[in-house]
Amino acid sequence: MEPLKVLVVDDEPGIRSGIERVLRGFSVSFPFLDTDFTYELIPVETGEEAVGIIDNQKIDIILLDNKLPGIQGIEVLEYINKNQIDVEVMMITSYANLDLAVRATNQGAFNFVPKPFTPQELRTAIEAITKHLYLKGIGKNMNKTEKQNRFQFLSVLSHELKSPINAVEGYLNIMNDKQMGEDLNSYMTMVERSLIRIKGMRNLIMDMLDITRLESGIKRREIRPIDLAEIAKISKDTVGPLAIQKNIKIHLDLPDELFFKADYNEMEIVINNLLSNAVKYNKENGEVFLTVSKVNSGIKIVVEDTGIGIDKNDIPKLFGEFERIKNEKTREISGTGLGLNIVKKIIDMYRGSVHVESEPDQGTKFTVTINS
Repeated sequence: MEPLKVLVVDDEPGIRSGIERVLRGFSVSFPFLDTDFTYELIPVETGEEAVGIIDNQKIDIILLDNKLPGIQGIEVLEYINKNQIDVEVMMITSYANLDLAVRATNQGAFNFVPKPFTPQELRTAIEAITKHLYLKGIGKNMNKTEKQNRFQFLSVLSHELKSPINAVEGYLNIMNDKQMGEDLNSYMTMVERSLIRIKGMRNLIMDMLDITRLESGIKRREIRPIDLAEIAKISKDTVGPLAIQKNIKIHLDLPDELFFKADYNEMEIVINNLLSNAVKYNKENGEVFLTVSKVNSGIKIVVEDTGIGIDKNDIPKLFGEFERIKNEKTREISGTGLGLNIVKKIIDMYRGSVHVESEPDQGTKFTVTINS
């Protein structure tokens, strides 16, 4: 990734050299990016020099002092605004006042950092403006349909997070006010419910990360021979604690090893999601059967449970984003509604298929087939 070009406009040599020292070697990283943002600094002393540079080359960020010889910083900002130059400006000045702050904001300044500032304050401000550039770039590259889909997606996500946050906040307020007295045992149910809510939010965030990685295409896939039998055993261990709580037996039908060319993390996500669902939506003292086998030139993964099952009319809904089958039997089962959507996206990347068979109260069977 090319360094972001940062134009430093200040007539004080000490400030210019200080900013250079603070930002030399500094980088900012964001999720899903393989490389970090770094910075190339261009120091100038006057507003006239700044205007000449932004007229002739692409600058990403300007650190702009207001009190300059010749034209003032605010005039440079007005020039940028008038000519609709695509650059983010951070005002830095020791002559901070409300009028200047209002004028700078009205002219499109991203933020306002008064001098003197500490190195950490400068780095924090640079990180914020870099994040803004990154998000603005994503927005520019989205077409209208993508923006609508993302808005809908984030709206649903906000709704999904709001309820558990409100619940945990309510419990904490009750405990903070000691509304049930001084005995800690009186609050244990609230603590347990809060932990369940927090776990649900964590799962939602992790599923969000998985689905964003898949959709962005930024994460590089590593297609290589992997042992699906090993992944299946690890997945069994992963969901083991939940299975023990419900006294559910997990049966594996695997060869000693089964090598197949795929991305390890993607196959782990597929098997983990199917196996954890089979446990979550099972009955007490139920059973889960996981079979991984070679079929012609491909593989077949079958996860079958003795759980609560799904009505046939609900089966087509299973793979939608944030889709959860809600009824009396699933009301107390936590989930994000993203797990099976992620599974379907991964299987589609391999041009495979997912088939679902289910009967209410009789259990559910997921069959994944992938050809090499």
